[in-house]
Amino acid sequence: MVGLVIGRFQPFHSGHLKMVEYVYKREKSVIVGIGSAQNSHTIDDPFTAGERYEMIYKTLKRDNIDHFYIIPIEDIYRNSLWVEHVRSFVPRFDVVYSNNPLTKRLFSEAGIKVEEYSMYKRRVCTGKRIRKLMLEGDNWKRYVPESIAEFITKMGGIRRMKEIAGSDEVED
Repeated sequence: MVGLVIGRFQPFHSGHLKMVEYVYKREKSVIVGIGSAQNSHTIDDPFTAGERYEMIYKTLKRDNIDHFYIIPIEDIYRNSLWVEHVRSFVPRFDVVYSNNPLTKRLFSEAGIKVEEYSMYKRRVCTGKRIRKLMLEGDNWKRYVPESIAEFITKMGGIRRMKEIAGSDEVED
């Protein structure tokens, strides 16, 4: 069987890796859908789809996960059409793994099996929190795989985020 996981992966963190590992143990292969692939260079979505692809690819290869696909998926902003939109981008799959209420609802309504999974350190291991730590100069690296921390550092991801967070306004 083939399992599908979808996320923005901004950035791909340890919780995401645990989720992919969980699916990989249960299915013969995993499809990782990079959601909101059109978004980048914002505080909520600082990394491009290509950068996220590279982060995920390097991490899964490093961890000997070898039966996977990584597919960028752009948003369409029409929930009633979203499942078919996803299906048009990805290889066939049997089950979707998600804890997101909307994702679960949409795939269930389309007659697709949906499974939940236990989230890893959910209180601290979220993209939003990690991005906040990055901007504050705090220890964000402890929440991402080493390969991700190296990638973000090497590509200047923190500098990009701080520049994006800046302003050109002048105070009176």
